[in-house]
Amino acid sequence: MTTDDPSPATRVAARLMASAIELFARFITAVRADWQGVDPVPGRRVYYANHASNGDFVLIWAVLPRRLRDRVRPVAGADYWLATKLKSFIGRHVFNAVLIDRTGGGPKEAPVEQMAAALDDGSSLILFPEGTRNLTDERLLPFKTGLYHLAKARPETDFVPVWIDNLNRVMPKGEVVPVPLLCKVTFGAPQRLDGDDKDAFLARTRDALLALAEDAA
Repeated sequence: MTTDDPSPATRVAARLMASAIELFARFITAVRADWQGVDPVPGRRVYYANHASNGDFVLIWAVLPRRLRDRVRPVAGADYWLATKLKSFIGRHVFNAVLIDRTGGGPKEAPVEQMAAALDDGSSLILFPEGTRNLTDERLLPFKTGLYHLAKARPETDFVPVWIDNLNRVMPKGEVVPVPLLCKVTFGAPQRLDGDDKDAFLARTRDALLALAEDAA
């Protein structure tokens, strides 16, 4: 489902593209899901994950059961996904992404408002709180404050940590052709804002994600 009422032909094309993307992702990575601390059931959730590759959200999206996938929207940069007609089609109609202005031209609170509106509409989100791809030797970059502000705006939302293992080796920086390699997506126990201040909540959610990384090592 998209927000701009696509034509029937566009919907058919989007479904075909979605199937092709899922098959390709599974063929290259043989990705599997490990639901450790949460069940794959409907609910208002923010799946927040480590970010080392442009294909990260595709793997999370691909391993979700279809009944969840149809209501999950990745949060992504508008500058990237609106750069070409093909990217715009995929971003808008295949993934129904929440497209965020990263140029700084819009109001500072707009990204949180966009994400909160998507949650209010019944969607769940895929979010990368590092804010950019991690190309360092550290497991995680410091979290941006958006995760906290979204939790403060919608405190009844479950924030589910998701660790993506091995995808940075499937699509190394500077390479065009993926290297086939087994990948795993691990889902941890949901976190909620519970009286934490900003620093405490970001530390707790980051620690929850790092704990999943330790289990995957």
